[in-house]
Amino acid sequence: MSIQANGRTPRQAFSLSPFQTRADLQQACIALLDPLIPRFTHGGSRVRIGTSTTRFDEGGAQIEGFARPLWGLSSLLAGGVQYAQAERWRTGLINGTDLQHPEYWGDIEDLDQRMVEMCPIGYALSVAPHVLWDPLTDSQKENVTRWLGSINSKEMPNTNWLWFRVFANLGLKKNGAAYSLERIEADMDHLDTFYVGGGWSNDGPKSHHQMDYYSGSFAIQFLQLLYSKLAADIDPERSVKYRGRAKEFAKDFVHYFDPSGHTIPFGRSVTYRFAMAGFWGAIAFADVELPAPLTWGVVKGLLLRHFRWWGKQEDIFNSDGTLNLGYAYHNMYLTENYNSPGSPYWCCLSFTPLALPESHPFWAAAEEPYPTASIPEVQRLDYPKHIAIRRGGHSFLLSSGQACHYAVRATQAKYGKFAYSSAFGYSVPTGGYELEQHAPDSMLALSEEGEIWKTRRLALNARFEEYDGAPVLVSDWQPWVDVSVETFLIPPEKESPNWHIRAHRVQAGRPLMSSEGAFAIYGCRSDSGRLLTPLTDSYPEGTLEGPLGGLAISAAGVVGICELQHVRREGRIVLADPNSNIVHGRTVLPSLAADIPPEKPLWFVTAVFAIPAWEEGWNKDWRMKWEKRPSLPEWLEKKIGAGA
Repeated sequence: MSIQANGRTPRQAFSLSPFQTRADLQQACIALLDPLIPRFTHGGSRVRIGTSTTRFDEGGAQIEGFARPLWGLSSLLAGGVQYAQAERWRTGLINGTDLQHPEYWGDIEDLDQRMVEMCPIGYALSVAPHVLWDPLTDSQKENVTRWLGSINSKEMPNTNWLWFRVFANLGLKKNGAAYSLERIEADMDHLDTFYVGGGWSNDGPKSHHQMDYYSGSFAIQFLQLLYSKLAADIDPERSVKYRGRAKEFAKDFVHYFDPSGHTIPFGRSVTYRFAMAGFWGAIAFADVELPAPLTWGVVKGLLLRHFRWWGKQEDIFNSDGTLNLGYAYHNMYLTENYNSPGSPYWCCLSFTPLALPESHPFWAAAEEPYPTASIPEVQRLDYPKHIAIRRGGHSFLLSSGQACHYAVRATQAKYGKFAYSSAFGYSVPTGGYELEQHAPDSMLALSEEGEIWKTRRLALNARFEEYDGAPVLVSDWQPWVDVSVETFLIPPEKESPNWHIRAHRVQAGRPLMSSEGAFAIYGCRSDSGRLLTPLTDSYPEGTLEGPLGGLAISAAGVVGICELQHVRREGRIVLADPNSNIVHGRTVLPSLAADIPPEKPLWFVTAVFAIPAWEEGWNKDWRMKWEKRPSLPEWLEKKIGAGA
């Protein structure tokens, strides 16, 4: 039963798939395409899904609705499926590139959103020309060539967008049309300057530090892999290099996936949903055999389990079967100003293995579970500045140093939190007034008056340090010119796997209020759906708050927070604004509150507790684990005592 809204979303065909075989994935792809058919405009060049708007024009938004499903459709067609409605996309391509047609897509301008949609169009022309190119007349082919080729003379953002021009040209090249090899080579040379090492690339110049799912599945690694196959004849050296980078990257990227199939949500554009797993599909498409333990069976399992997780999220659909904007349910607060109603269909890029035959090693392999025995439970990830952790029943990241290079909505929540979990999704602000709207899970929030709260947005001098043989993430941040914070993020010990520690040295030049949040957790009772109330012996779900910390227990598991020193911080339960969390519409946030005096340095040492509900036996032993607090690390105790 849906827990996000007062009505249940009708169950869609996508959610009925077992996601075990190639045929299952084919049917799931068709289940996403079919509901779009009534949404086509008369000339077929646009798909109208919803009414929300974007920073760019409505025509561009509706072209997104047309083009992004091509990631899935063209892979389906390349794999031999005869989808009867495919001709609608062919008609749309013909009319959208015809200068004389009323539904012409328009001339390309500098920094035009239409450039993005040229990428799936270019891919589609590369892998499914028998449906989308060969049946066109010579004049229609000339129109497509002119429209796609016009991108070559336009200015583009200095980001992953440059890949979209490359793929527009590859689509033309595949079909013997005029294209610019010179433009491809220049863009590829520049894109390679984003590379930082270990398989990782920044989403843009190295002057900023942004390595989210765009670095892996949404764009850079994903498109590098497709390029390594589609452009092997014109760029064999770079194709080999990209396959090598993918092998390096995979060793880090696997840590972002939970053994159950879910990823760790982090960064912007999470409304692209299962596009997060696109990298694993691209590994198959490009025929890249990864180093042990990432066998074909493991890669297959990573992708299919991810689809299964999304199959359970039934509120990702509108009632007509089209995808909505949001993550686990319809939610506009988490969206970016570039997210149109058609944006979520970027998720269709995860269907690329459908272009492969049944005999391919990816499909022929038996699915294997997540290789927990071969992958460390705690792993330092140098390039994204994350510590990846698989302990306490969930996978999560400790994070410092990342930031989007422009003012993306809720950027402090998408990049600046201390921790991101596969079990407890992150929250975004719904407004700028009081804690309930700021919803600062996994953050230390500071305020002068209790209304406007500041959190870590830019982590200065983010770095790894090592103590007792374990990595610790350290960063400085400065919410006001006369307030500085140094934060230490410490992964859980084996002896206390459900606890991680954060320490903050705060130097304030003004009196401040503080509130530090644990993970946010679903905040309603299982029996009635009403909000959680204080915990009693008569019912197993509820909240605790007071001098020993804050705690919440619900159907999602248990989350808590406490202070490990003798500093007085009061445990409180913040009732986060509805729809602030990306996984659950109604959440509570166990927090610690304290006043900070001016001038004198102050240390907070926070222990954060979490057990997800999928951990076997969690509701029987949570209390024992909660009461067994972790010890203050000796090295940290010395640092505090020395006043460092």
